[in-house]
Amino acid sequence: MLASRILTLSCCDYNFSLPSMVMKFKNHSSNHSRRTRATVSSFQHQSKQPPLFSQVYVNKTVMNFKNHNGQLLHICQCSIETQNQNADEEEVEVEKEASSIASMNGGNEEERDWTTSILLFVFWGGLIYYVSILAPNQTPSTDMYLVQKLLNLKGDDGFHVNQVLVALWNIMGLWPLVYSMLLLPTARSAKNRITVWPFLVLSFFGGAYALIPYFVLWTPPPPPIEEEELKRWPLNFLESKLTTGLILVSGLGLLIYAAISGEEAWIEFFQYFRGSKLVHLTSIDFSLLSTFAPFWVYNDMTARKWYDKGFWLLPLSLVPFLGPALYLLLRPSLPSTQVSVSQTNEEGK
Repeated sequence: MLASRILTLSCCDYNFSLPSMVMKFKNHSSNHSRRTRATVSSFQHQSKQPPLFSQVYVNKTVMNFKNHNGQLLHICQCSIETQNQNADEEEVEVEKEASSIASMNGGNEEERDWTTSILLFVFWGGLIYYVSILAPNQTPSTDMYLVQKLLNLKGDDGFHVNQVLVALWNIMGLWPLVYSMLLLPTARSAKNRITVWPFLVLSFFGGAYALIPYFVLWTPPPPPIEEEELKRWPLNFLESKLTTGLILVSGLGLLIYAAISGEEAWIEFFQYFRGSKLVHLTSIDFSLLSTFAPFWVYNDMTARKWYDKGFWLLPLSLVPFLGPALYLLLRPSLPSTQVSVSQTNEEGK
């Protein structure tokens, strides 16, 4: 479709003497072409000289004026294409802004890429197969005895449980609290009805083996966070700096306790690892939780809009347990970062 418009060109600074004039011409432009052809409609001048211009060609922002013999008279700058380009840029910006708002509101315009979830599910399936079938299980009676000792269900019979195993057992009780602080509320799923808290409860018994299925099903962004919700259980407990401080100090103490246990304790622990299913699976669980933690630290950091100031904590989050716990202690609170999606929706409207 061709569009026609009347433009006025004035005040061209010619290198040779011409009378001052105001020229009007018609512009015929195509939406599919970058070259525009304009023909002179009329012009006004103070002398009685014949018309000098027979055709005006516009290419982007340059206008080439030619006479009847096809000789080039002058080149002027034109605002035709510039205005069109500015309008196109404005439309692109509006489309980008609308797309951003739609993604923040959890729109379903784009289909989710399930590749990562499928790979993670396959990994989890292989992990469960290894845990159930292939993991060493040479000392089942010893494992039962160790569990009873670690749970204080056995009296003082003179046997002292390995110090490294004691530290590992107790720190595995702190990991679910760390993940609860990372996943609630910034890693909840808004696009499906899968809630995170059942997986967090199961993680107190199953660790990473219970959390990975939620990682597979997780669909960002999180749902709206109301200010009143932050004042209720469990968010008021999980957002407390006192809680985070106690977890960090407890984990640091347990790691120091394992580090100073001595060479003999570590040799005994590795012997347990090769033959005891309890120690073997618990060690793998600790490694998995340490591996996944940096991603959820990054997710929580970006949700709180604290990446510019807290990015230096990402490398530290690779340190098992201490890195994520330190981030939880230093991260800003949710109200100060305005993470409430409900407020974002209102601004979008």
